[in-house]
Amino acid sequence: MTVSKQLKTTLSSLKSAHASLESFALETESQTAKQMFSQFADQTKAIVEGIEARIQEIEAQEPQYRAR
Repeated sequence: MTVSKQLKTTLSSLKSAHASLESFALETESQTAKQMFSQFADQTKAIVEGIEARIQEIEAQEPQYRAR
């Protein structure tokens, strides 16, 4: 498995985790838990954005890894 493929798989998993964390934040009654899940969702979003940027760099440098 190429690095590009591994990053895309990781990106997919992180997006799923991000969505779950946002859902937990909305569903919980505890304000402390809401804040915690929201903070984790924000951190996950930042990681997602970083990985997306890296994938774009890889695809610009190595056109064969572009999604078809």
